[in-house]
Amino acid sequence: MGDGVGVGIVGYGRIGHEHAGWIGRGSSAHVVAVTDPTPARRALAERGGAKVYDDLDAMLKDEQVEAVLVSTPTSLHFDQAMEALAMGKHVMVEKPMTLDIVQASDLVEQARSCRRVLSVFHNRRWDADFLAVGAAIKSGVFGKVTSIESRLGQWGSCVGPATPDWRPNWRNEAAWGGGGLLDWGSHFIDQIWRLMWPARPVRIYAQLRGNVWTQDSDDFARVLIDFDGGAVGMVEINTATMHPLPRWHIDGTAGTAESPFSREFDVNRWAELDFSAAGGEQRRRLPAGEAGLSEVEIWDRFARAVRGEGKPAVTAESVVLTMALLDMASESSRLGIAIPIAESEQWVY
Repeated sequence: MGDGVGVGIVGYGRIGHEHAGWIGRGSSAHVVAVTDPTPARRALAERGGAKVYDDLDAMLKDEQVEAVLVSTPTSLHFDQAMEALAMGKHVMVEKPMTLDIVQASDLVEQARSCRRVLSVFHNRRWDADFLAVGAAIKSGVFGKVTSIESRLGQWGSCVGPATPDWRPNWRNEAAWGGGGLLDWGSHFIDQIWRLMWPARPVRIYAQLRGNVWTQDSDDFARVLIDFDGGAVGMVEINTATMHPLPRWHIDGTAGTAESPFSREFDVNRWAELDFSAAGGEQRRRLPAGEAGLSEVEIWDRFARAVRGEGKPAVTAESVVLTMALLDMASESSRLGIAIPIAESEQWVY
């Protein structure tokens, strides 16, 4: 297994199994244990060389487990991460970090108190399309950005992505933290405020609807964010459309760019930004951004942080604004009003 940080995985569904593969391809960490409620998933983990446990408590008592990945449904993240921190484990949490900002802030405080590393797997901070858009904005090609739209649209893409062994449709159930806003939206909200930084969000308005796939959460989410520089950001998740709109559409005083959707969620296709200068008709392809971190590299950085060698790729503190915006979007939709964002808040990039 190597000398790297020993990781225990809580929840060995589709994404937990993927994480095991990423961890296994690195040199700084290795999977030593798994806990999962289903016999089939425990058997799969055992075939991969991990010790298996029926419950979290038992796994946390394993001294070989130095760090824990929480890759269960969102509603379970807070309690499981808190328990792991209390037992002296370092923690990586799948996105979204928790159900709300209160839980997220409590986790950050608990990690500080325990002096343990807490990170969130926001791997899409290094997607090719996100990096391409960021590079274009920084280059000044748009002039002043006036509008930035980030979308995912595809019929039924929220249905059945989980393992069939345990509640495969949980992403469409509010009790488990389901809905498009907390699923894809947590990535896209995280991306859009980081693209606009150091502009700060000042107001948010959202429309969340369950139209086709769910009755108590959202399969359609539209979130509008006003930034203090005057720009408007929009994130839209629509899993009930047959004709998806472009993945990205960015307007600025010097021109417009957009990139296509991809039914395969191909980030390189999403990164194909075609730009038209203001007043002109001819389009040109904008250059790609620099290569980002891979999932393997994100895990290596986390493991090195556990060993006291720098910070993880994603600090928990840098996710607090993302969680606050997700919270405010839910509240805006519930009340049907725009929610102002206090100027006094101190956000961490």
